Amino acid sequence: METYNIEQDIKVLCITASSFPDGVLAAHQKLHVLFPPDGRRRYFGISRPDGNRGIIYKAAVEEMDEDHSSLEHFTIQQGPYISELIPDFMQDVSQIGKTFEKLLNEPNIDPNGYCLEIYLNETDVRCMVGILK
Repeated sequence: METYNIEQDIKVLCITASSFPDGVLAAHQKLHVLFPPDGRRRYFGISRPDGNRGIIYKAAVEEMDEDHSSLEHFTIQQGPYISELIPDFMQDVSQIGKTFEKLLNEPNIDPNGYCLEIYLNETDVRCMVGILK
């Protein structure tokens, strides 16, 4: 585990998954159809509890100035996050959930924060949870 600092807020466009975890892949697929990977944008996953013991999951893409989308807007907050890198996550996607379980057990997580996945490329993801400053 390591501390990772997001230097500035990141504006993103989101598609909310129809369910968690079953609707996650479909949400990412819809997002990739609208914003095909071209090396200009970063892709994210954002999740938090919904209050009814479920999880709300949003597939997100970095917003560009020229975007005029009706998708939901969200701002990933700058600041410190506790994180862990998962190389080649598609070999075992369940590693993501296991990693978040471990991160969420840290004592200094932000109770108003969220779980954040930053997809670094086609194979590697950084799992992050905001921590108190």
